Amino acid sequence: MKKLLVLIDFQNDFIDGSLGSHEAQAIVPRVLEKLKEYAPAERIATMDTHFADYLTTQEGQNLPILHTQKDTFGWQLPVEAQVGFSRIIEKSTFGSIELAEYIREIQPDQVELIGLDTDICVISNVVLIKNYAPEVKVIVDASASAGVTPEKHLAALETMRSLQVEIINA
Repeated sequence: MKKLLVLIDFQNDFIDGSLGSHEAQAIVPRVLEKLKEYAPAERIATMDTHFADYLTTQEGQNLPILHTQKDTFGWQLPVEAQVGFSRIIEKSTFGSIELAEYIREIQPDQVELIGLDTDICVISNVVLIKNYAPEVKVIVDASASAGVTPEKHLAALETMRSLQVEIINA
């Protein structure tokens, strides 16, 4: 069985930096456990990547908090999560078309997503993957994902269930 784990935007700013939260900090041990379940060749990471002009973008106008600026500490993965990935995809939007196209190209049997934030970037990537590779089984581990709030996390999980995504450890 060909499987992939996709770690979504598990970056310092989203854990305990400018957009950090208690919920994000709480999943760190589970994310690290999950990474150990997959070989480096089976792991992909996405990295939310912004630049000096962030506050002039539409996202920056709606969320005027500087975060994940390329090459800053907040942009980086926590040291303990730098475990080797077959691919790291930098993205400046919530979802990554590059990720969805790659999954369509390699057609794994299943793709499991974990990371931050369930209600923004995780769900955006799930929607893209489901549309670009509809026959690939998509799984989200709720215990290794966190939303902006607990309520938004649960709402996103419910929406993903409606999209025929398997939610585990909820």
